[in-house]
Parts: sequence; C-alpha cells; structure tokens
Amino acid sequence: MKTSERIMKPISIIGMGLSPEDLTAGHLRQIEQADILIGGKRFLDFFKDHPGAKKEITGKIKDIIEYIRHWMEEKTIVVLASGDPLFFGIGSLLAESLGSENVLIYPNISSVSAAFSRIKEPWHDAHVISMHGRRCEGALFRALVEKDKIALFTDPVRNPAWLAKYLLERKMTDFRLCVLEQLGTPSERVNWYDPEKAADMQFADPNLVILKRVPSDSEQSSRERKLCLGMSEKSYEHEQGLITKAEVRAVTLSKLCLRSEHILWDLGAGSGSVSIEAALFIKQGRIFAVEQKSDRIEQIKMNQKRFGVKNMKIIRTVLPEGLEELPRPDRIFIGGGGRYLANIVKIASAYLKEDGIMVINTVLLANIQTVLDVFKHIGFKSRVVQIQISRGREMPWGERLEAQNPVWIISGT
Repeated sequence: MKTSERIMKPISIIGMGLSPEDLTAGHLRQIEQADILIGGKRFLDFFKDHPGAKKEITGKIKDIIEYIRHWMEEKTIVVLASGDPLFFGIGSLLAESLGSENVLIYPNISSVSAAFSRIKEPWHDAHVISMHGRRCEGALFRALVEKDKIALFTDPVRNPAWLAKYLLERKMTDFRLCVLEQLGTPSERVNWYDPEKAADMQFADPNLVILKRVPSDSEQSSRERKLCLGMSEKSYEHEQGLITKAEVRAVTLSKLCLRSEHILWDLGAGSGSVSIEAALFIKQGRIFAVEQKSDRIEQIKMNQKRFGVKNMKIIRTVLPEGLEELPRPDRIFIGGGGRYLANIVKIASAYLKEDGIMVINTVLLANIQTVLDVFKHIGFKSRVVQIQISRGREMPWGERLEAQNPVWIISGT
C-alpha cells in the first residue's frame, strides 16, 4: 500500500433529536464506544462521564474538519448533531468535506417535525427556510408571497421579533407566528402571536418559528375568484374599452415566455390585467406595473387585491422616467406609449437582461414600423404577429361574429 493511501475509520454523525431521551439503544452504543465525542457544549454536557476525549464545536467548522481528518485514521469518532444531521445540519457539510464514504449518518427527530407535533398539524405542505447565519431575505420574501405555511430557523439576529418587523414593513400582516422556544428542554415555550405583538418581544434562544397565513374574509373571497389565463375583461376594473382583450392577453403572455423566477416590467400597465395574469407564471420573481395616470393606478390596486397578487409592485411615473430605480428585467411588456413609444422602447431595452424578451402591442400602423426600426437599430431580432379576433354575438334568429380591432404583437429578442 502506498504511504499516501490512508484507511479512514468512518465517523458516525448521530442526530440527537431534541434531547438524549430521543436517542435509541443503537445510538447510545455508538456513543459509548467512541474514542472522541465532538459536538456543541450543550450536547457534550450530557456525556460528562464519558471516558473519551471531547472536542467542542465553537463555530470554526474548518478547524473541526481538520481535527477529524487528523484523528479519524486511528480513533473512533462520533459527532453529536442537533435534530436530523442532514436537515439544515452539519451532516451534509461533513459528508462533502470528508467524503460520503467516510461518514455514517444516523437521523433523528428534526426540530421542524417536533415543532409541528407541538401544534398538532401536518407539515408535508410546509416550506422550510433557514435564516441561521444566512442572509436569505429573497427566499423568505418569495415564500411569504407563495406559501401559506412556513417553518423558519432563526438566529440571534434574525429572530422572531426581526421577522415580525419584516412582515409589518411589507404589510404582510395576514400571517400569525408560532414561536417555539428551547424545544425539548424544561424551559420549552410554545405560543402564537400577531406580528404587531411579536415585534416588541424578546424570545429565548434557540427558537423556531412557524408562520401560518390567516386570510381575512375579503381575502378569502378574492381567492374564490380563481385567476386563470385569458380572464374576461369584465373580471377587471378598467376604463371602458382600454384593456388588453382576453384572447390578445393570452397570446401576449405566450410571446413573453415567462418563467417562475423572472422579473417583468409592464410599462403602461393600464388596468394591470397583463401583470396580474403574468403572476400565473412568475411565482418566485417580481412584477412591476408601471403607469402614470392616477385613476388607472387605483384600478390596478383594486385588481391586484381582487386576485390576491402579492409579488406585484405598482409604480407611478411618466415613462421613461424612473426605470433606473427598478431591478433589471428578464421581460418587458409595453401596451401603450403613444407618440413617445420609440424613446420608451430604446431606453427600456438598455435595462433588459441578456437573452431577455420585449413584447409590444399596438393598434396603430405607424407604430409597427417605428418599433421595427428601433429594434433593428439596437440589434434586436424581431417578429410580428397580427391578431384579429371575432366574437360570437347573439341575434334574434341565430348568432353572428362581431370583429374586434386588429392588434399587432411585436416581439424583440
């Protein structure tokens, strides 16, 4: 055997659950046979009488990994991990650092499963996020928009009070917080709070938070208005005749090729119908409905509330001003623009991400050539589709087709 080839003894990573009471006879046997116990001070204190050496995890994980590498050839090592070692735990890091062939992992009750057992609710539909030592505000925001049940690992900075303030600042007050403090200890406390109350409180570490959406009566009724592609114009508050027709809206959204994580700018949003139906596709990203007229801004707000679209932000500005303050878009839709359309297209296109798509709807012949000229000048590939919709209309003796205005849909990539 080459001297560089070392035979490693697999280390055992044992999930403690909430306390030693959750350890099985097999877990305890492994711990008894260990030459070295590694874990946090709280876990090591449970085994003060253990004859083996003890190494405390103090936060410098790289030092722990090097310590294990140094001793694992000749010593039997057991790492005491919290909960389930592979559920936001140290297990995955050690397996990656030491090689999966050099670790044995023994799962136990996770703090999340224990938390849901305390409130006696299933958690197969819960979304779990760890804020412990991480900046995951983006993931948190997306979860708050999309999910109704969230479990959150906290830390001393991003604690339950911080979370409550985060909810209040974003007016996401349709959640209640269950704070579970010091689970599995004699000091365990489990209580529900509204964000307003939790924001001014202090909580014992460690703790875990479960967020549950509690829809109000008005929100419940808005959810009953199921959003789908190509909603009737009557479904939206809008200025008479000034709304993208249902069939045109469906084709427009298909041309935008929306994905869950995209950022969409809807410039000249009108009633907001395109933005709202875009939310069917954009689940994790954000939608910016940009409009200059105050009465239409109010219509967008009403429609947003009616269909419960939370990842849409309404911006009032006179285009093309204000675009520099928005995050760069993956997709841009322009449903208006008037005499300033060429300038708006040119300026907005400069913000578009690589491989982005811009879609423009117009009913004016002059605007077709205007947009195509701008696209050619800025190096966009363009496509034009003309849609002519005819809708059935009842007559005393039958039904006839009533033609709608033709619309040109111009795509630039």
